[in-house]
Amino acid sequence: MSDSSSLISVMIGAYNAEPYLAEAIESVFAQTHQPLELIVIDDGSTDGTAVVAQAYGDRLSFAQQENGGNGAARNRALQLANGNYFAFLDADDRFTPRKLELQLAALDADPALDVVFGHVQEFVSPEIAADVKVQIRKPAPVSPWTSPNLMLIRRESFDRVGLFSASLRVGVTVDWYARATEASLKALMLPDVVLERRLHGQNNGMREQSKRLQYVEVLKASIDRRRAAG
Repeated sequence: MSDSSSLISVMIGAYNAEPYLAEAIESVFAQTHQPLELIVIDDGSTDGTAVVAQAYGDRLSFAQQENGGNGAARNRALQLANGNYFAFLDADDRFTPRKLELQLAALDADPALDVVFGHVQEFVSPEIAADVKVQIRKPAPVSPWTSPNLMLIRRESFDRVGLFSASLRVGVTVDWYARATEASLKALMLPDVVLERRLHGQNNGMREQSKRLQYVEVLKASIDRRRAAG
């Protein structure tokens, strides 16, 4: 497929991602599927994140905003998205080359399918110092993951769920997937690795440890919605 109906909008929210953003961007441009558009949102970075993104010129769309968190950055990117399909990528991770091709083929094969996920492979970032590396857990085995970072979703299916939470600093993806489940989206899990997830000293979960209680809030909110609907 190469017509505009198969345009995929890939969205990256980036906060102080200067060391890794170029790798994330290059993994998008290396996709075997075309056409695609790449949107990068600088979420109030204080390092050279903007310089890295702007070096790509008109190969991508770029915008800046005050720091609002991962959900707010993704929502800003959605305002700029033109594609009929949506994909999301954190600025420190990488897509595998056939991610979009494989997932779009699955959606084409089943018109009733809303969203396609895949497997994730973790790796410890090779450049980090030894004293930081000992604080990082070992990579988990390759496993299926129902995170927005691994999905390709139809635009109209995403709209049924709605935007990401802009009030959460952690649990944003858990909250969105809970609402997707409540919306009864039809999902498929591919056996393929579609994302390489980087472990390093500044992963969002480590950076926002003081807000980890928000995971409890997310789960409680989901339970409350289910009770109200039932």
